[in-house]
Amino acid sequence: MSDISVLVERVERLKATSVLCIGDAMLDRFVYGSVDRISPEAPIPVVRVEREAAMLGGAGNVVRNVAALGARPSFLSVVGDDVAGREIGRLVAENGEIVPGIIVESGRQTTIKTRFFASSQQLLRADRETTGPLAAPVRAQLLDQVDRALPDAGVLVLSDYGKGILAPPMAEQLIRRARQLGKPVVVDPKGTDYSIYRGATVLTPNRKELRDATGYPVDSDEDVVEAARHLIDRCGLEAVLCTRSQDGMTLVEAGGAVHHLPAEAREVYDVSGAGDTVVATLAAAIGSGASLLEGARIANVAAGIVVAKVGTAVAYAHEVVAALHHDDLLSGDGKIADQDTAVDVVDRWRRKEFSVGFTNGCFDLLHPGHVSLLNQAKAACDRLVVGLNSDASVQRLKGPTRPVQSEAARATVLSSLAAVDLVVIFGEDTPFELIKALQPDVLVKGADYTVDTVVGAELVQARGGKVVLADLVDGQSTTNTIKRLQAK
Repeated sequence: MSDISVLVERVERLKATSVLCIGDAMLDRFVYGSVDRISPEAPIPVVRVEREAAMLGGAGNVVRNVAALGARPSFLSVVGDDVAGREIGRLVAENGEIVPGIIVESGRQTTIKTRFFASSQQLLRADRETTGPLAAPVRAQLLDQVDRALPDAGVLVLSDYGKGILAPPMAEQLIRRARQLGKPVVVDPKGTDYSIYRGATVLTPNRKELRDATGYPVDSDEDVVEAARHLIDRCGLEAVLCTRSQDGMTLVEAGGAVHHLPAEAREVYDVSGAGDTVVATLAAAIGSGASLLEGARIANVAAGIVVAKVGTAVAYAHEVVAALHHDDLLSGDGKIADQDTAVDVVDRWRRKEFSVGFTNGCFDLLHPGHVSLLNQAKAACDRLVVGLNSDASVQRLKGPTRPVQSEAARATVLSSLAAVDLVVIFGEDTPFELIKALQPDVLVKGADYTVDTVVGAELVQARGGKVVLADLVDGQSTTNTIKRLQAK
């Protein structure tokens, strides 16, 4: 299985991962407008406000990123008894993927960050906040919720924005509870005293934060590694993942391993919230069973996606998969999609009254038999979707020496055919769930099957669709082609 295919499979596993996030909730407000004059009162632009929006910020943005990746986030935080606090509660409740645990503390000012934009450029940010520690009764209430939620979580995330939620001794108590249960802990740190995060699995400081916390220079690769190792030794960590802006990321592990990951962004519009994306993606990946390096690589790709968007954006799982495939030279002129995107495309086709056909296979070493099957399938419908077995599922079906070509290469070849309108890679052994999601009008398989043995036939027929058994081309199969090559 190719390296990219392993990472794609890791992204697919995020859907079953439970992530418990604790940290400072904020309300991010965005004011959008236009500027066409300078104020006569001072040399500043006058913004004509056109629209406003609000979303979860701070630790809430970490949770939004976890949900966008398809994982199952739980969010524990504290807000004030004010309008902004109630708006945060409403935003959490509206996101059905988030399990809420928002506590209200009287007298606390809910943190609000208001950003002003014109022509996609940020002009100003105004903050309102409380930075004091939690009152003892509120801290006890939060810990009680943690004790109930932590056993079911795959990973604990501490998103510290220095607003008091994780002020000592809270972070230490949370890390100790998680480690006693064998849960990994990912910390997005704040301040200069990282000893409060002692025992965490991995910290994710940016370059400036690493310098401030250690007092070490961080100008070169070697400097960053030395500073990270000092932090690992001093705080009893398993690793440090330092985000380095245009220089990418550096992962330093306690065992001595060092990995420099180049920046993935192709265009940078706004770095707001990119660190939240990194910690969310890394945590979800580790919680799903990925290694620290695998998690860091996926997080690096996700960060490259969000900095190409304006505002505190998120990276969706299908965007991460597409970016990974892009790095594997996957193109396909927009014909290659994940399942969720494919469902949207098929819905648009149906609104135009196109009939949708579906066929599937490994399509390893494309041969005339494959081409004949695809042409017959396209003749039976207006638009043809091809379900393609992932590398992992091909290995399970065909053995450890297959596939000969990666899923990226196989999808690229399929998408280049005129008969194929969409290619969707699936990781299961059969396309049953994909067929269930797409609900095709026509299901096509080779004549070596019977209608009763075609996976998904009953689903299609129940909706009034039909099953087509395509004629086979004698002597054509990937297995035979491989045997002939081996014989030579």
